[in-house]
Amino acid sequence: MSSEYLNAISPVDGRYFSKTSVLSEYFSERALIKNRVMVEIEYFISLCEIPLPQLRSFKKSNFIKLRKIYTNFSIKDAIEIKKIENETNHDVKAVEYYLKKRFDKINLSEYKEFIHFGLTSQDINNTAIPICLRDSLNEVYYPELDKCLSILLKLSKKWAKIPMLARTHGQPASPTRLGKEINVFIVRIKEQVKLLKKIPIAAKFGGATGNFNAHKLAYPKIKWKLFTKKLISKKLGLKHSFPTTQIEHYDHLAAIFDNLKRINTILIDLNRDVWQYISMDYFKQKIKKGEIGSSAMPHKVNPIDFENSEGNLGIANANFLHLSSKLPISRLQRDLTDSTVLRNIGVPIAHTLIGLKSIEKGLNKLIVNEKKILEDLNNNWAVIAEAIQTILRRENYPQPYETLKSLTRVNTEINKEVMHNFIDQLNINKKVKLELKKINPENYTGI
Repeated sequence: MSSEYLNAISPVDGRYFSKTSVLSEYFSERALIKNRVMVEIEYFISLCEIPLPQLRSFKKSNFIKLRKIYTNFSIKDAIEIKKIENETNHDVKAVEYYLKKRFDKINLSEYKEFIHFGLTSQDINNTAIPICLRDSLNEVYYPELDKCLSILLKLSKKWAKIPMLARTHGQPASPTRLGKEINVFIVRIKEQVKLLKKIPIAAKFGGATGNFNAHKLAYPKIKWKLFTKKLISKKLGLKHSFPTTQIEHYDHLAAIFDNLKRINTILIDLNRDVWQYISMDYFKQKIKKGEIGSSAMPHKVNPIDFENSEGNLGIANANFLHLSSKLPISRLQRDLTDSTVLRNIGVPIAHTLIGLKSIEKGLNKLIVNEKKILEDLNNNWAVIAEAIQTILRRENYPQPYETLKSLTRVNTEINKEVMHNFIDQLNINKKVKLELKKINPENYTGI
């Protein structure tokens, strides 16, 4: 690790950078600047395609040159824009000036005043940032979540037939199966992903207060709303929000962050359950030579991956909560609080990514301790009381629940022998008695 990482303030850019570096392509200053450049260029090209009278002479063959400005965008270009920003003290205006310089270089100076024509900076930011988010979800988040789900699915199938004592309120309950319990989390996450993918990723494009004031003044006959919808939806793949103030209202963005938070909450629930199973000795963990569990207790193999995941997902959720509650609120037609907050979108996604990778690492280390699981089952014969009283209800036996309650709700051991003696004393036919004796904690696991 270089000194750069050792000097980082945030663990996202330091300790965990190897896990989060891929997000630099979406949430770094360079990535945002690149997307601003792309939006400005695609907007200019769209103006040419109308065409505006002053842009009729612009050759379509130049579109390739323009698009190369952002497709070939380099760190050198980003640095150049930052230098301009040092003079302008305005990040989006710096992009405009940079593009005007590029137009000068490729002999397109006569058209350069149509760069950023009629726009406010938030037309660019509220389009560029959603693109950053959309691409990060599609190219990093969803693939990583799918990887985690595929591991869970593999384990749920592998462990599908392993009976296990369930616990409700922490107390022994009707048996379940280990694979099914894992599958519960798979289904919960998939349901939330379905909802997440339905939420539009929206952008705003309408001038200083969202009304296309300057556009309509300059070219009153052009259908600017239709033009913008085509640009945002067809070219950039986002949903056009209209009407808006100077900024996009962020309601869809808030819904996305709330949904990401819900998925993380499910993952935290998974972490805690697996942690508990490890503490109960239902799972052991693969031992890696050279690793240390406790600095004081040599025997320990701590469930650190699930703890690390829980911690990072918690940090992510705290950030998602602030994003979703703050962004939809803006004083009148705009204040600057959204700008500050929007710059941190990558932070909770980075912590989420760390959390997912830690879960995957932890899951791949698990070893099922079937001996312990079966031991717990067979030490808790009282859990088949539900099964017996259900059969007795079917047979119209008087007060079956109360009968089983008096047998099992005691502080003495309930084992196979006790259960079978109880069955023998019941006033029911032999066929039903045999049926009841076939029930045990290992086979009473439902569907």
